[in-house]
Amino acid sequence: MSDSLTAWEAVSNGWDRRRALVWEMSHEVGERLVDALDPQPGETILELACGPGDTGLTAAARLGPSGRLLSTDFAEGMVAAARRRSAELGLTNVEHRVVDGQAIALPDVSVDGVLCRWGYMLMPDPAQALRETWRVLRPSGRVAFSVWADVRDNPWAAVAGKVAIDLGWATPPEPDAPGPFRLGEAERVRALVEAAGFASHEIEDVVVTWRYESFDEYWETSRDLSFSLATTLLTLGKPDAERLRELTEQALGSFTAADGTLTIPGLTRNVLARKAAG
Repeated sequence: MSDSLTAWEAVSNGWDRRRALVWEMSHEVGERLVDALDPQPGETILELACGPGDTGLTAAARLGPSGRLLSTDFAEGMVAAARRRSAELGLTNVEHRVVDGQAIALPDVSVDGVLCRWGYMLMPDPAQALRETWRVLRPSGRVAFSVWADVRDNPWAAVAGKVAIDLGWATPPEPDAPGPFRLGEAERVRALVEAAGFASHEIEDVVVTWRYESFDEYWETSRDLSFSLATTLLTLGKPDAERLRELTEQALGSFTAADGTLTIPGLTRNVLARKAAG
């Protein structure tokens, strides 16, 4: 099992547990992706890196009984979480599969659209994943995906890791290693989309605001969602783990209100790309 797959299997339960909270704060990203993709009744839509599934399941409601959503992730735990959510919503036009976005087990020109919220930048080879996306799309097909902007625009995710690195408890990631901010430069995203063969594309910046009732909620949520933070904490003794927590809380002080609630800004980029008509 690859390191990436091991990591995402390890946090799949946490993503399932925090699904409602994450969707509450990020639903505008997913809904704008679906609006951009504009799924039509009867179409087949593929979702890559579905996580707990909310973005794709939003699209499924537009496809009608004759349409089909293929909700996929390469981590079985994520697929199971999306399957449970689909059942809760009573959806009958959704198929759940384990699929590697870099080697999509579908025929050429077999889907009308692809959704991928915060997935490509986490894949070992995003260029290959986008080429695979192009391959499975029908002529005039489109892909709507989201990637995080630069780490400087997203302190919600960067603070604990920076503290751990500054203290020597973690090592800086390799510049092109899979990670949330790997595709933070818009020009790199443009180059990847064009190199994959897409005929046109549009990029929209979307502000995401993360709100937590307390630092405790922020910390526990971060531990559930971040494999790197969870792994770092496992290597530390209790005093050092507490120090990391305290220093992270101090670093987030400017985002903390008098009542203890946190409001932390973030920035993501939604991309819509189209395949040529043929």
